[in-house]
Amino acid sequence: MITSIQGLLTECTPLRAIIEIGGFGYEVNIPVTTAEKLPAPGATVKLHTLVIYREDAQTLYGFATPADRDFFRMMIETVSGVGPKLALTIMSRMSLPVLEAAIRDGDVAGLSKCPGIGKKTAERLVVELRAKVGATGGGSPVAGAAEAATPVASGNTAFRDAVLALSALGYKPADADAAVRRAQVALGADATTEKLVKRALAG
Repeated sequence: MITSIQGLLTECTPLRAIIEIGGFGYEVNIPVTTAEKLPAPGATVKLHTLVIYREDAQTLYGFATPADRDFFRMMIETVSGVGPKLALTIMSRMSLPVLEAAIRDGDVAGLSKCPGIGKKTAERLVVELRAKVGATGGGSPVAGAAEAATPVASGNTAFRDAVLALSALGYKPADADAAVRRAQVALGADATTEKLVKRALAG
């Protein structure tokens, strides 16, 4: 089992990274929430990975934190009708803290807004994952993502509070999440809630 990969980032798009190790280039499928945390090509990166084996192929999926990878695995192994491609789409739309909160809160409407997710799939996510998310809610390993490929720790309290603040101002949860993610990438993992909100509002 390949649980992580570390090497030279030679190419990166919102959904794919090429990491070179010992002269071999490994194609890694990644969610947008991981891609936006990666440095420019030419830097060394580490991704936490999961390999999906099929009869005709094997595909490598990579994430910024072990918690992201483990949640991805839990979705595809637990929720009927959710395969790797759809799970990657969901995790591209929402960061892990916001996704877990949506499941805990039973926010079917919010989950349904993810591309390719209908109401029935959103309901399955809530029904089949709520107990598991609730069991780890608030104590998710994301908050202590010291192993992340970059210093962004989107599970910290400041991040969650900033997302809630923007939501209170009328932002849709997914839009608030994306705005705060961009702000945290710009300001760093130690940014306060106030600074994150100000940066997000400034665009």
